[in-house]
Amino acid sequence: MNRTKLLTACVLLALLQGCAAAVVAGGATAVTSANDRRTLGAQIDDKNVVLKAQRALADNAATANDSNINATSYNGVLLLTGQTDSEQTKQQAAAIVKTIAGVRSVQNQIRLSSNTSMTTRTRDGWISTKVKTQLLADKQVSGLNIKVVTENAEVFLMGIVSEQEANVAVNIARHVDGVSRVIKAFEIR
Repeated sequence: MNRTKLLTACVLLALLQGCAAAVVAGGATAVTSANDRRTLGAQIDDKNVVLKAQRALADNAATANDSNINATSYNGVLLLTGQTDSEQTKQQAAAIVKTIAGVRSVQNQIRLSSNTSMTTRTRDGWISTKVKTQLLADKQVSGLNIKVVTENAEVFLMGIVSEQEANVAVNIARHVDGVSRVIKAFEIR
């Protein structure tokens, strides 16, 4: 009987821990959404734009084969990053996504080179994490309003910021170990 109670308690505890993680993650998303300078509608639109862009690029043979193209949207500004082997494919990718509803402008930052390795992509993720952490820790800039995208050690900063916040954010990103270049894709308010 005691074993049954102990087993039941352990199962319930494990289930509740999963619920706690879901509540914390949901709460973090709600806090981020509430502090975002975009409207809730713009946040949803950006997610839809990215999904549509990824689908359109994957459905096109030229942009899907032998290319590594990523799409990120912030307030209708669609940033294309990654690698492809031809200028024609790079331009075609921009033309494809430009027609998606909700895209106000396209920043085509696709590089003409071979695709990056998994090691490079992992390092890029680590660089993004370090930059984002530094932005969140700084009192002069609202790190919650800046999206960080890293591609082959190049850091792209997106968001709705003041000129001063943009300058501080770029300076912070420049001094993070592993960053080769910082590109501003901000909307200055």
